[in-house]
Amino acid sequence: MADPLDLVHLRTLVAIAETGGFRRAADALHLSQPTVSQHVRLLEKRLRQTLLTKDGRGSRFTSSGERLLVEARRLLAAHEQALQRLRVEEVDDLTIGSSEHAADYVLPELLGVLREAYPEVSLQFRLDRSTALGDAVNRGTLDLAVILGGNDGEVVGTEVGRLNLRWVAAEGWQAPEPGARVPVVVFESPCGLRRRAIRKLFELGHDVFVAVESTSLDGVLAATRAGLGVALLPFFGPVPAGLRELTDIPSVGDIDLRLVARRALSIDIEQTAIKAVSDHFAAIPRGSAPVAADNAADADPREFLRVV
Repeated sequence: MADPLDLVHLRTLVAIAETGGFRRAADALHLSQPTVSQHVRLLEKRLRQTLLTKDGRGSRFTSSGERLLVEARRLLAAHEQALQRLRVEEVDDLTIGSSEHAADYVLPELLGVLREAYPEVSLQFRLDRSTALGDAVNRGTLDLAVILGGNDGEVVGTEVGRLNLRWVAAEGWQAPEPGARVPVVVFESPCGLRRRAIRKLFELGHDVFVAVESTSLDGVLAATRAGLGVALLPFFGPVPAGLRELTDIPSVGDIDLRLVARRALSIDIEQTAIKAVSDHFAAIPRGSAPVAADNAADADPREFLRVV
């Protein structure tokens, strides 16, 4: 195993870049200039590369130094985030978000586990779209959220379960012939499910048009039950009443469910939530109905729901 890089030395290197020189870095770090020079020499010795070279009366970073500078900033940022997350945090209340698609499965179990682990903490819930919940976690206005993955871009959070993606329509709705025009019921953009549904139908040779778009799951379900179009939706349990699964349209697979936590949230709370949701999903047979945890049998999450 290679010897680790010294974070103090890396911090010195970043200070040189940000302040514009050894002397200014020494002043900023409250170190002597010889100490700053020694940190650079030790890094160069460790990596066997020249990191800075003379440039007139000053110095400039070599290509090796520039590469290390990028990695140093990443390492220092990750180190600071880890320290923040490991600090003991006094929590009086927790605000937890969930995608509507998973609320029946997630909230009762999560409610029971968190109440048992943190009996003095007040719990509040928010149901919303995954994009809005993810943004709220990033802003720090939401502590935890269970959201749909499967979107383009950077993967966030920890996978805690998977939901089947199924094509559904109203009872009696007839699937169009190949190449025919297909009305779809979708969520408003941005939405990963919307993109996947439209892309798949186009791949199958259909002419796709958005018949209805909604901001909520209730709206999508209502429009689909009314026969206004076909919808691609994630389910863990059975298809809701008034709808039927369209097995003649090829499957799109499934979608991951992820738990995300705000940056400075206690790692103990985050890990407790991850384990609760992961264990709960793992214990539910595919296609079964939602089952509330025994220790939350009398706790319908909607009774505690507060939109924040």
